[in-house]
Amino acid sequence: MSEPILEVRNLVKQYPSVKAVDGLSLAVPEGICFGLLGPNGAGKTTTIEIMEGILDATSGEVRYRGAPLDQRFREEAGILFQKTALQDFLTVRQSITMFRGLYQRGLDVDEVIRLCALEKLAERDNRKLSGGQQQRLLLAIALVNDPALLFLDEPTTGLDPQARRNFWELIQSIKARKRTLILTTHYMDEAELLCDEIAIMDRGRIVAQGPPRRLLHEHFAEVMLELPKQDFPASARNLPLRIIDSVERVEITTDDLDTTLRILLDAQVPLSNLRIRPANLEDLFLELTGKELRA
Repeated sequence: MSEPILEVRNLVKQYPSVKAVDGLSLAVPEGICFGLLGPNGAGKTTTIEIMEGILDATSGEVRYRGAPLDQRFREEAGILFQKTALQDFLTVRQSITMFRGLYQRGLDVDEVIRLCALEKLAERDNRKLSGGQQQRLLLAIALVNDPALLFLDEPTTGLDPQARRNFWELIQSIKARKRTLILTTHYMDEAELLCDEIAIMDRGRIVAQGPPRRLLHEHFAEVMLELPKQDFPASARNLPLRIIDSVERVEITTDDLDTTLRILLDAQVPLSNLRIRPANLEDLFLELTGKELRA
């Protein structure tokens, strides 16, 4: 196997009152979209900031192409932060040009504008962009050095559904250029669509890692049945079924749909509101990290 483009070894980040990252190790192969997922407080943001070279680890190391993070990493990595403050009174083109000037090598400004579908906005003041338009500008800024490795830290938070889907198309086009992406997101549909491999964190450690389809196959039966809680009588909880309680519904996992339906019918469980679907990443996320509210 080829050397991973980014490798994390035995990473620890200790704060006075909490160990945010607890001996974490992972390797990111080149040319994939790698998703780092986890609930609030899992250590995800701390981990990604150490990987980006922004935050120092208490112990452990991060290596880029086999070497400690150095000037090469800074020249070849791009970052789309959760929040970025841009210089006021600059147009979209001027903003991109300013950041392009920070690197010796990179893409032509016009090419970046085209890649991020900003042609019609190039001369607009960057303060007068919608949320989706501003995210496209910030993505363009992250791409000015033509990075081999691109960090995307919750890039679609706060965007409306149309803007999210447009942004996903841009990410797909970057994937097609054989770049490596590391994505953090709270949207499980986003991770399932974009990521070739994911790592799910909880309490500073990785609790599962691999391609989404493989992880789903390992943890779940073939299909999920969903029923509103009011349609699922207390007596049905004694049935020989794999039952998962959610806030408003009861979920049943099964690899034998016919037998499960027969059991429910024989127990006179009403099925008029039954929903049958395949398991998804949200199911896996909740199964591994729990359903309790995190601060």
